Amino acid sequence: MTWKRISDATSYAESLLVGDQVRLRGLVEADLPTLESWWYDPAVQVFQTNQIRAGLPASTEGQFRNWSENTGPGSVGYCVERRSDRVLAGHVALFGANGKDRAATFGIIMGPEFQSQGLGSQACQLMVDYGFAELGLNRIGLQVYAFNDRAIAAYHKAGFVEEGRIRQFVFHDGAFHDEVLMGILAGEWWAARSGPSADTPGQGS
Repeated sequence: MTWKRISDATSYAESLLVGDQVRLRGLVEADLPTLESWWYDPAVQVFQTNQIRAGLPASTEGQFRNWSENTGPGSVGYCVERRSDRVLAGHVALFGANGKDRAATFGIIMGPEFQSQGLGSQACQLMVDYGFAELGLNRIGLQVYAFNDRAIAAYHKAGFVEEGRIRQFVFHDGAFHDEVLMGILAGEWWAARSGPSADTPGQGS
C-alpha cells in the first residue's frame, strides 16, 4: 500500500508484529531456558527433528541466539508472546534468503502447553505478513512431516500450498513417514490480502 500520511506509517508499524492473541518480540536472556526445554521435549522434538534424543543446552542456546540476532537482511527470528499475560509461547523464524532470489524458509516451535489454541497459527500468519510486507521476500517455503496435521492446517490457513513430498523421509515408531514441502509466493499473498485492485510491489506501490 502506498502511504499518503504519517498515520499510515505509524498504523503499519504498530500492527506489523501484533495480532489479537500474540505479539512477536525480540529474544531476551530469560527466554533461553524455556526454549531449550521445549527443544528437547520429546513431544515437541518428534515434529522438529528426525530423531528424539537428549542434547546439550549450550548448543541449543547458540542456535536460538543465531536465529534471533536480526542483524542480516536474509534472516529474522522472534519470540512469540501471548498477549493476555505476556508469557513466552514459542519462537518463529525466517532464514536463508538472499538479495537475488528473495526466498526464505519458515520455522516455528511452540511450547506444548500453548498448542491447539490458535497461537501458533496466528504467529505463522504474522511472520508471513512480515516476510512479504517488510522484508520484500518473493517466496516463503517450509518443510513439515506429513503426520503433523495440525501444523499443515495452520500453514494452509496462512496461504501455503503443498508443492510436493519427499517420500519416506523420516523414521519414527518403526515406520517411514513423508515430508511435505509447502510454499507461498508474494503475488499470492498480495492477492489474498487486498484483492486484485491493490498496489503490489512494482505496480504503483
